[in-house]
Amino acid sequence: MSVAKDLETPENVIFPPGDLYSQEPPLESDLHRQQMMLLIQCIEWLWQNRNDFYASGNLTVYYSSRQPKSEDFKGPDFFVVLGSYRAARKSWVVWQEDGKYPNVIVELLSDLTAATDKNLKKQIYQDIFRTPDYFWFDPNNLEFAGFILVGGEYQPLQPNPLGWLWSKQLGLYLGVHEEKLRFFTSEGQLVTTPQEEAQSERQQKELAQQKVERLAAKLRELNIDPDSI
Repeated sequence: MSVAKDLETPENVIFPPGDLYSQEPPLESDLHRQQMMLLIQCIEWLWQNRNDFYASGNLTVYYSSRQPKSEDFKGPDFFVVLGSYRAARKSWVVWQEDGKYPNVIVELLSDLTAATDKNLKKQIYQDIFRTPDYFWFDPNNLEFAGFILVGGEYQPLQPNPLGWLWSKQLGLYLGVHEEKLRFFTSEGQLVTTPQEEAQSERQQKELAQQKVERLAAKLRELNIDPDSI
């Protein structure tokens, strides 16, 4: 029996209450946790003026009345739902979110989860969620792959010359940069975190100050008081 058929929800099902807590276990390592938080921070910072999406990670996506009784499925390590809204949630309960499923999912591979991420979860995301963009990334060996839903089936995304993969849903590239999975704009600019942007601004100010000091020193060599200009 196919995954889609096995997990199909009966028409007369009575859904359980929507106030369901996430049942996700801790991520496998600090690398996995840091990678998840990096993706969340970047997308929320880039879209800080938008309120039409929800981004989270390691959070259970409840989509079936039978799911809470099953150990076969755990929530995505990172996902984005478009056409939603930003708010704190205990979990993502599809039947309380206008039937919306994630538009983009990233799974972080590990020795324990790689087989599930590449097979069972991929099948669920294709057949049940119908998530348009699915990626996986291994923070340890940097394995990276992506898929786009075409005609109901996932087709591998083709990398650009830099090895990045395009997410049509996000309008961004995903690619490995300094051993981390990062977002890039269509122009190739790295999507930064708030901390990285603040650091960049400090560095720019320091460079500008250094230029001013060098110019002032040069003027003094010419017996010109820079404060008199």
